[in-house]
Amino acid sequence: MANLKDIATQLRRDIVRMVHAVQSGHPGGSLGCADYMTALYFDVMKHNPNFSMDGKEEDLFFLSNGHISPLFYSALARSGYFPVAELATFRKLNTRLQGHPTTHEHLPGVRVASGSLGQGLSVAVGAALAKKLNQDTCIVYALLGDGELDEGQNWEAIMLAAHKKVDNLIATIDWNGQQIDGPTKEVMGLDSLRAKFEAFNWQVLEMEGNDMDAVVAGLNQAKSFMGKGKPVVILMKTSMGKGVDFMEGSHEWHGIAPNDEQLKKALDQLPETLGDY
Repeated sequence: MANLKDIATQLRRDIVRMVHAVQSGHPGGSLGCADYMTALYFDVMKHNPNFSMDGKEEDLFFLSNGHISPLFYSALARSGYFPVAELATFRKLNTRLQGHPTTHEHLPGVRVASGSLGQGLSVAVGAALAKKLNQDTCIVYALLGDGELDEGQNWEAIMLAAHKKVDNLIATIDWNGQQIDGPTKEVMGLDSLRAKFEAFNWQVLEMEGNDMDAVVAGLNQAKSFMGKGKPVVILMKTSMGKGVDFMEGSHEWHGIAPNDEQLKKALDQLPETLGDY
């Protein structure tokens, strides 16, 4: 199998091609989280592409910031959940790869719809509690955007997870400092996320989200805290648009598609490693 860095490159290549093809979608956050999703699905997480909704005896993943669906779909397809060729149907009418993941499409790997921000962590806490009740020792993972923390429901879930000692949960915040309307510090300042989560009695870790070795190490470190009485959150520093130089670090690429010339520039920076769909 290709190494993790090559897989992440192909996922990024898939992302820009998918969004360009329909001139719609969210490339910025998708590109920024590609290393995380690659490490999770191709190295760290115990999961089964022979998908069952109950997820017994396997780790579960919930994507809360559902607008980064191009990345999610690419990771699922490339790890065997459905044919890679289906990526060509992204955001088209009557297909399973809608702009935000949905469950009524019955796409393997998708356990919850995540079109509305702020709900994924609540679902992940519930799933983790269910695993505890079922004496299932596997782990529940969730990915959230930092701008998404503007939604109050997250903080209710954060409070509940600590109160219930949900210590089989690893939540990761894509801490890129950008959201659709601009930098998070201007839209709704987050101040010290570490201090906030520590005040809510979570175990807090930080990692560089665009360094593959650091991501793998960070996720494995988080796993070492499972069963120790606290939920774990990873504050993951990323750059929106990572891998495509003219997109990096700008909120402007949160939700717009590259044109033909921009696509060519992007693909020149992202060599084909696993074969295009």
